[in-house]
Amino acid sequence: MTISLRPIDIHNYEAVCDLDVADTQQNYVACNMWSLVEAQFNQGYTTRAIYRNEEVVGFFMWVAQTGHSVSIWRFMIDLKFQQQGIGREALSLALEQIKSLTDVKQIEICYMPSNPVAKAFYSSFGFQEVGMDDEGEDMLAVIELSQ
Repeated sequence: MTISLRPIDIHNYEAVCDLDVADTQQNYVACNMWSLVEAQFNQGYTTRAIYRNEEVVGFFMWVAQTGHSVSIWRFMIDLKFQQQGIGREALSLALEQIKSLTDVKQIEICYMPSNPVAKAFYSSFGFQEVGMDDEGEDMLAVIELSQ
């Protein structure tokens, strides 16, 4: 099984829009179609389809917040492909791509504090909780990069 991140284009955007999560996860994940629209009309948004071999199985979007900070706004694996290690490998690939950007010193991600699975998953990659986000709704966790 080969996991890769690929740009979203005319050939794969429909497959990305068709991805879904379990009903119990709906409150934790934004709509992929909406995210693609957001990325189309805003500067600094990067979207990637997550592939297992040649099949679209997930979605990523990260946003350049400042010259030194990137925030992962969207990350999901389709219901049919969860619990197979795809998310772990995809996040590793995304972090590599983000870390390769010039002058990035911090990577951040938010998740609902009521989601202990997300907390454990992200902390295993080195994300450390720093408190609630500006809206006071989501937990903010960061990776500080030394350069």
